[in-house]
Amino acid sequence: MKMAKGRMDEKILVCVFYGPNGERLIKRGHKLASLLDCPLFVLTVDSLPQDEFDAEKSDFIKEWSHLSEQLDAEEFIVRDNEKRSSTKAIAEVVNTYDITQVIIGQSPQNRWEEITKGSFTNALLRELTFADIHIVAVDRTIKNREDAMYDKGVRCYLVQDKDSKDIRLSFHHPGDFLHEGIFYKETGTDFNKGIFKFIYQGKTYELSVTGDCIETPERLPKQL
Repeated sequence: MKMAKGRMDEKILVCVFYGPNGERLIKRGHKLASLLDCPLFVLTVDSLPQDEFDAEKSDFIKEWSHLSEQLDAEEFIVRDNEKRSSTKAIAEVVNTYDITQVIIGQSPQNRWEEITKGSFTNALLRELTFADIHIVAVDRTIKNREDAMYDKGVRCYLVQDKDSKDIRLSFHHPGDFLHEGIFYKETGTDFNKGIFKFIYQGKTYELSVTGDCIETPERLPKQL
């Protein structure tokens, strides 16, 4: 029952698929919704059921959900276990919620990519007859840079060593831990060096890790 907006003839839907750009798209949608004083919805679509999401995707889902709540979105919609194409799933949500404007992100495609993979935007245009589509250019170098620097994220836990009081990572569920999150190991290293990300009270924390130890424990929330 949130929809107490100035304009009900406009409704905005932000579609997020890839994590680092998802936050930018949601904020762009919120800015437009604020200007129009209209409801904002956020959607993600995945072919897997939610209980089979890997640690990285689960982490992104939490971040998007928290951000949507912070920005007063009407609803964060997860269409998991979706066997249809993403464009058809988006079209169904557009029709169900009477969406008038859709925001998507798309990195530049070269001609070969468009020929072999097709254009997502063109496919979506064919599905959406009565909604406007806003295309936000996303930096494909964000994905390439992160993929090059870090391995795929794995779930782990923050624990405090009883003797040294160091804050360390545990990759097995301990009986007592400070918080859980995702560890991204630097590519090409033989030991656990990278970053640990977690969400606490709606805020995302990112900490450097060397040899399983948190390098900057002073950056942890004092409430932990």
